[in-house]
Amino acid sequence: MSVRIRRVYDAPEPDDGMRVLVDRLWPRGLSKEAARLDEWPKGLTPSTELRRWYHAGEGAYEEFADRYETELAAPEAAELLDHVRELADKGDVTLLTASKSPEHSHAAVLARLLQK
Repeated sequence: MSVRIRRVYDAPEPDDGMRVLVDRLWPRGLSKEAARLDEWPKGLTPSTELRRWYHAGEGAYEEFADRYETELAAPEAAELLDHVRELADKGDVTLLTASKSPEHSHAAVLARLLQK
């Protein structure tokens, strides 16, 4: 099992395994065919308020990650996280995001939680 993060704009690779888009909004300029997604669990993404707060530069990544983990404890998000964890237990999973800095995004928080 491996969980990795890639930008959704990068071309799919054979070792991607299950390709899971972890953004709430569809990436601009990308067709569904080109994305080659297997799953898109929108309820697993940060709330609009948290996303706006973080992108406005009002807080550090560590605080964002803590707040996001709190949101992931809500029933719907926890259920979706468990589902993606089950996918990862069965094989490789690639978390896809449009973020220009995936290592400082919600996808990195998800990857860390999935690898616990």
